[in-house]
Amino acid sequence: MKRSVLILLFALAGVVSVSAAAKERQTREEYVEKYKAIAIAHMERYGIPASITMAQGILESDSGNSHLSKSSNNHFGIKCKKSWTGDKVYHDDDAKGECFRAYPSVEASYQDHADFLDQSPRYDSLFIYQSDDYRSWARGLKAAGYATAPDYAERLVKIIESMKLYLLDKENGGKMYSAAKNATANTEAWFESNIATSDEQINPNAFRVTVNSHKGYGVYRTNHTFYVVAKEGDTFESVGNAFDISPKMLRKFNDVAKDATLAKGNIVYIERKKTQWQGNMMQHKVVRDENLYSISQSYGIRLKSLIKLNNMRAGEDVKKGDIIRLK
Repeated sequence: MKRSVLILLFALAGVVSVSAAAKERQTREEYVEKYKAIAIAHMERYGIPASITMAQGILESDSGNSHLSKSSNNHFGIKCKKSWTGDKVYHDDDAKGECFRAYPSVEASYQDHADFLDQSPRYDSLFIYQSDDYRSWARGLKAAGYATAPDYAERLVKIIESMKLYLLDKENGGKMYSAAKNATANTEAWFESNIATSDEQINPNAFRVTVNSHKGYGVYRTNHTFYVVAKEGDTFESVGNAFDISPKMLRKFNDVAKDATLAKGNIVYIERKKTQWQGNMMQHKVVRDENLYSISQSYGIRLKSLIKLNNMRAGEDVKKGDIIRLK
């Protein structure tokens, strides 16, 4: 009798264990929601289709469920190569015990994937294709030897088309994809709900979350656009040098004149801002000491676009309580 009870208990424990494991497994949809903003940002900065980045992440990491991705944050199956000086793990792939790159975070893996494609001469031919030509990119990745699977390109295309990831490659792609999937969650929901109607001055540190670091700078993101915060003594030249962006282009990204200077704490966008707010919020209530430029920097919206959205003139003043359209 006791033996039968023990067997039953072990059997039940096994069922619970399997059920728990099943619940812990991340779905493809959850994976895309978690990392699509990074893929879109990299498309805008490097020209790599966001759909390709997401499809490779899904395929190479099994949507973040593979042993390699969990043990080393390696979501793109990138092997060590001679140039790699970072952490390493060893994993059976085409051969036993092959060396793979290990990262401190998933975001670092995504950044290395973009750098890997951007800086490796073998992938130069891919960048002749438009960022919405995912089929050519898929074929090009296979032809350049990214993976050994003979049907690698077909598998990427199947993932992209079955999940409608090609929507991510379009203007306002994140919004289009979320609408298509009837998704209500997005990475800026907390930010929107906390500043929509507040009468207090916005504190950027309340929503600022580091997504990466580079040469001593924390890299942040708002409205799917990357930025850094100026340090003491920073200039557009010094920040531009750190990110390989010309000072002229950096000033353009931040809507300032050629003689503009930086002060400690200034937001400095390192890619072009969006033409409108990408989230759900439609408007912003002006608080004390704000102006159109500070609002454009807070939300990652181009100043000219914000002025046009509100039928205003450049330099026009706003006052506390005014409502500013964001989209």
